[in-house]
Amino acid sequence: MSTQSVSWDEIESLVEILAKKILKLPRTFSSITTLSRGGLVPSRLLADHLGIKKIYVDKKKISSDSLFVDDIFDTGDTFNEVIPKVDDPSKLVFATLFARRGKKYPKQIVYAKKTNNNAYVIFPWDKLEFHRIQK
Repeated sequence: MSTQSVSWDEIESLVEILAKKILKLPRTFSSITTLSRGGLVPSRLLADHLGIKKIYVDKKKISSDSLFVDDIFDTGDTFNEVIPKVDDPSKLVFATLFARRGKKYPKQIVYAKKTNNNAYVIFPWDKLEFHRIQK
């Protein structure tokens, strides 16, 4: 399996890029909603850049004025799981550090960078889990 490791320095750069893109949107967000795994760290970092105080994790219902954050848009499964939970799916903004190159992206996605290829992306917060799975 081919992999793409991401450093903390790159994460910080990607968060800055993503925050700038989000700040250019014609709206603001009252909170961030995320998942307890991959989206938690990027959510916390983005919250600082955007001045957002509330972060909701693993919610069953998601407000359309909450920015949804994940680490990567890969297969689209997470996006498809989130859409039915949003009170107004047409207003959802799905922010992610990486978007898988070669995929079709929904109009609601905002990303910092496309992946290099189809390699598995190893983030600093999941590298121990990745290595444990490989053994």
